[in-house]
Amino acid sequence: MAFISSGYNPEKPMEDRITDIGPRKFDEFYPPVIAKNKGKWLYHEYLQPGVLVHVAESGDEVYTVRCGGARLMSTSHIREICEIADKHCGGHVRWTTRNNIEFMVDNKSKVQPLLDDLAGRKFKGGSFKFPVGGTGAGVSNIVHTQGWIHCHTPATDASGPVKAVMDEVFADFQSHRMPAHVRVSLACCLNMCGAVHCSDIAILGYHRKPPMLDHEYLDKMCEIPLAIAACPTAAIKPAKVEINGQKLNSVAVNNERCMFCGNCYTMCPSMPLADTEGDGIVIMAGGKVSNRISAPKFSKVVVAFIPNEAPRWPRTSATIKQIIEAYANDARKYERLGEWAERIGWERFFEKCELDFTHHLIDDFRDPAYYTWRQTSQFKF
Repeated sequence: MAFISSGYNPEKPMEDRITDIGPRKFDEFYPPVIAKNKGKWLYHEYLQPGVLVHVAESGDEVYTVRCGGARLMSTSHIREICEIADKHCGGHVRWTTRNNIEFMVDNKSKVQPLLDDLAGRKFKGGSFKFPVGGTGAGVSNIVHTQGWIHCHTPATDASGPVKAVMDEVFADFQSHRMPAHVRVSLACCLNMCGAVHCSDIAILGYHRKPPMLDHEYLDKMCEIPLAIAACPTAAIKPAKVEINGQKLNSVAVNNERCMFCGNCYTMCPSMPLADTEGDGIVIMAGGKVSNRISAPKFSKVVVAFIPNEAPRWPRTSATIKQIIEAYANDARKYERLGEWAERIGWERFFEKCELDFTHHLIDDFRDPAYYTWRQTSQFKF
């Protein structure tokens, strides 16, 4: 932050301060009805999939229409979203943490024209630009990472599998058929900048081979100490190699210690990890963040590996569809997927979902604090 040369006055901290650097304060963008009633909302209801109403103590109402958005958007697509917001919502629009777009209006009479407008906007291929849904007891929009488009360490794509899976479960994005929320997420590698560790169903890109070493260029392109320090399992050490009769500084990798995270490649482009046969997808299930009914849960690996099958990832899509159908048919109302699995037993979960259980899925790690610390935010007095 920059200041005018006259100096900083602690009595008047905003005096002569340059304030046009960075984003403006978030509450400047509230719709008037939300600014007026902030902190004074009585309740909310789902009027239909994708449409909510919030009612304030004052009696004011705000109607929210939620539609699925993409993780990566073109500027023309964003301009169209802004055009819709200007036309129906006084210029107000918001994005949710799961890549949904929410248009808010202050009167019920404005809801149907907005829904009709959204339904009438389609891509040239015929698919909806702004499908309404993703609320309540249905399948949420899939939050995901960057994948092959931007990230340098992915083991799978992000947008591709997400599009394929959402095409498979689209009807449940637009309905409330599920017993409870079904949160689906994707992270394109196990560094997990997605929410796969705590989602009902998660798609995780997974490397199975250690980094390849380009000894000839490694010392020229990389700072070897940084590559060594980046490894969380101390699997990398300095080494001397001979290439064309010339001794070069390089590194050696202890393959048994490597956990295929790709941190070394982040520091050193001469240690690439991507591999056609070694890379693929792991399916996880049973996680949640909510404290409702039971404590938050971590996801568990339920399918150890599915190869990348671009462009439609048929096995990944079919496996997730199997899990969702088994859950929808067998779980009790309000029961999240992990709660259902724990009630019937994980053995029965695998049977009902028609998944193979292998030794790769056994996780017997226990942190020492497991036995002594309370592990949840659910308090008892």
